[in-house]
Amino acid sequence: MNVSSPPSEESQPSSSIDSPPPETPTHTEPQPKRLNSGFIAAFTSTFVTILLAEMGDKTQVTTLLMTAQSHAPWVVFLGASTALISTSLVGVLVGRWLARRLSPESLNTAAGVILLLVAIAQFWDLTHL
Repeated sequence: MNVSSPPSEESQPSSSIDSPPPETPTHTEPQPKRLNSGFIAAFTSTFVTILLAEMGDKTQVTTLLMTAQSHAPWVVFLGASTALISTSLVGVLVGRWLARRLSPESLNTAAGVILLLVAIAQFWDLTHL
């Protein structure tokens, strides 16, 4: 009588039910924190807009002249940076205050009217020197 023994464990293929495949991680790795895409869009838009608006304006020319006169570029840089941050803070706080009280359409209309009045005033000054 020929009794065959069961195959040894070494010869049996491993079952995928018993253990996960080797490429599947057994633990979850922490995901790096990602910045909100809205934050990135707002920051980038603000940075580019202000950078382009300030290039060559009277503030930059004044800073250039103050640096040339004082021969202290880092002191002028710190003073100018503090002043620009302060005026930006006032703009942000007033903008937030207005946004709570007026609709976006009203703010756009008011901004358009104010800029139109500034343009008319500058044109008036230019033509009546």
